[in-house]
Amino acid sequence: YRYSPELRAAGKTPFVLDSKEPTMPLEDFLNGEVRYASLRRTFPAEADALVAKAKAHSAERYAKYKKLSEG
Repeated sequence: YRYSPELRAAGKTPFVLDSKEPTMPLEDFLNGEVRYASLRRTFPAEADALVAKAKAHSAERYAKYKKLSEG
């Protein structure tokens, strides 16, 4: 994302979201990372809870950024 205060003077939203919405499920991405895969093998219940929290947080954050970019 980018923030450009000069756009406000032109009547546009100064916050620009450059990235597209994620297409890969968060679980797939995290399972590809050794540190998270190791956590899942060692503490499966805790890993599931943390992934659920991370999924909710990332969706909420992306929605917030999208709303900011739309004005």
